[in-house]
Amino acid sequence: MVNRKRLIKLTQDLLRINSENPPGNERAIARFVSGYLKNMGLRPKIVSFYPNRDNVLAVLPGRRSRSSLLITPHLDTVPAGTGWQFGPFSGEVSGGKIFGRGATDCKGNLAVALEAMQSLLEDKVSLANDLIFLATADEEAGSGKGLIPILDSGIVRPAYALILDSDEFNIITAQKGLIHFKVKVAGLKAHGAYPERGVNAIEHALMLIGILKKMKFKAFSRHSLLKPPTINIGTIRGGDKVNMVADWCEFEVDLRFLPGMEAQKILSGIKKVFAKTKVSFTIQPEDIQQPYEMGRKHPLVESLKKASYGIVRRSDVKGSEGATVITFFKKKNIPAVATGYGAKGCAHTTDEYVRVHDLYRGARILERFIKIFTTLKNSVL
Repeated sequence: MVNRKRLIKLTQDLLRINSENPPGNERAIARFVSGYLKNMGLRPKIVSFYPNRDNVLAVLPGRRSRSSLLITPHLDTVPAGTGWQFGPFSGEVSGGKIFGRGATDCKGNLAVALEAMQSLLEDKVSLANDLIFLATADEEAGSGKGLIPILDSGIVRPAYALILDSDEFNIITAQKGLIHFKVKVAGLKAHGAYPERGVNAIEHALMLIGILKKMKFKAFSRHSLLKPPTINIGTIRGGDKVNMVADWCEFEVDLRFLPGMEAQKILSGIKKVFAKTKVSFTIQPEDIQQPYEMGRKHPLVESLKKASYGIVRRSDVKGSEGATVITFFKKKNIPAVATGYGAKGCAHTTDEYVRVHDLYRGARILERFIKIFTTLKNSVL
């Protein structure tokens, strides 16, 4: 049975361990989680590809090990910043809420996963198939030192995955794709008093930005769970001195696109439109993550809904506008959904918190889901 007091203390203990990323150092929290799993009677492993960037892996064995379900929260948080009423590493409880950096994203979910597993062990629940627990490093900076090398190395190869990195008991089945790219614009230097003698790269960059912001991607502008594609200009730099015509400028773009759209076609379309301006430019892709979509009737989704009955009023199927690690499982053809128990709008904020009642309900739902899904997998899939 899920233990409410133990869950609260565990969440507080996790919040009191600084795992900000950047700078990025999950060693202390990984050691804590590993020790906690050992106390449960499991045999955790620390998996590291880079110094101090530790991941924690453990398996709750099933009866047959024919298949496996992975549950995976992450260990790192964004930086705490300043201006907190409650200390960012205090784990203070006030008004039914636990405060601290990572309370919603993602240490509350981490605590829920550990508590659900401990409850299963204490109740001597026999699972049909293996349950894999994986707490990862570096999620807040792209997972290049955590989940990505773990999946690429084949250390784990689950049949299904549940990512614990959401809030409000929502079930995430669709996610936008991501393109980060840099546009470099070339101009011609001249004295600032004679701008007509040069070519101002900053002005040309602003022209391209204006064109880019007007692009609508009309062919794929509707999705039942996701908003239309978005474009954000994240950075811009250019020129050498105020009294010179800038001969260089570069800006970085964050573009989010829908399932059914293709990243390379999007980039090709942008290049064609830019080329009509006669501006001297290059486009340099820096990161591409493909969109993701799963059917709402998939057993993962149905099992999560069933697990929530009687505990919460409902678990809504939703889409994610931002990037989560779901796409890394897509590359490996591993069906995956995300869920979580954080407070809506709290992730990455000052005085981040999670509701105690939501953690308690989340642990009960997760425990029930694991029982339901392993049974379903064995008998139906």
